[in-house]
Amino acid sequence: MRGLTARWRVWLGAHRRAVRLAGRLLVLATAVALLLGAATVASVTWVRDTAEGHLFDAAGAPETPVAVVLGTKVEPDGTPSPFLAGRLETARQLYAAGKVKALLLSGDHMDWDYDEPDAMRRWLVERGVPAEKTVLDHAGFDTYDSCVRAYRVFGVRRATVVTQSFHLPRAVALCRDAGIEAVGVGDDTARRYARQWRISSTREYGACVKAAVDVLTGRDPVHLGRRETGVDDALRA
Repeated sequence: MRGLTARWRVWLGAHRRAVRLAGRLLVLATAVALLLGAATVASVTWVRDTAEGHLFDAAGAPETPVAVVLGTKVEPDGTPSPFLAGRLETARQLYAAGKVKALLLSGDHMDWDYDEPDAMRRWLVERGVPAEKTVLDHAGFDTYDSCVRAYRVFGVRRATVVTQSFHLPRAVALCRDAGIEAVGVGDDTARRYARQWRISSTREYGACVKAAVDVLTGRDPVHLGRRETGVDDALRA
C-alpha cells in the first residue's frame, strides 16, 4: 500500500510540474504571437504610409531618369518566369513611352549558372530596347539590397521602381528610405496565375517585417562594392 501511495505522489508531482510547464509555454507562445502580430501591423503600416501617393499605373507615371526593375525567378532554360516577364513588359512600356531613359536591371546572380539580370536584358533587347540603355546589377539579392545598391553603387537619385503590384509598396518604401526619390509602377498581368499570386501576396506580410528590420539595423547589402557609372553612361548614351 505504501508503495502505491509513493508512486501516486511521484506521478502527481510530475503531473503538476507538467501542467505548470505547459502553462508557462502557453503564456510564452501567446506573448510571442502578440509581438509578431504587433510587429507585422507596424511594419505593414510603415510600408503603406511611406509608399502612399507614390504608386502609379504605366500611363499615369511621372517621368524619371531610371527604372529600377527588380528581378525574380528565371526558368532553367533562361527565360523569365511569368512574374518577371510582367515586370519587364511594364519597364519596356515605360521606356517606349519616354517615361524613363535607362533601365537598371537588378537581380540574383549569386550562382554562376543562375543569372537574372542577363536574362532580363536579353528579353528586353529582343523586344527593341537598346542594350546600351540597360544596366545590370548582379547583386540585387533582395529588394533591400537592390534599393541600397541603386543609391550607393549606381548613384540613382530619382527612379521608377517596377515589380508586381502586391510587392510595389514595400519596394517603393525601401527605395525611398535608401535615399531615392522613388515612385512605383506595378504589374498585374501575372495575377492570372492566381495560386502563385495569392501565396506571394500573403508572404508580403512577413517580408514587410524583414524590410523594417533591415531599415532599423541599417545593414549593408550582401555585396556593396565600389561606385559604378553604368547608369550615368546609359543616360548619356
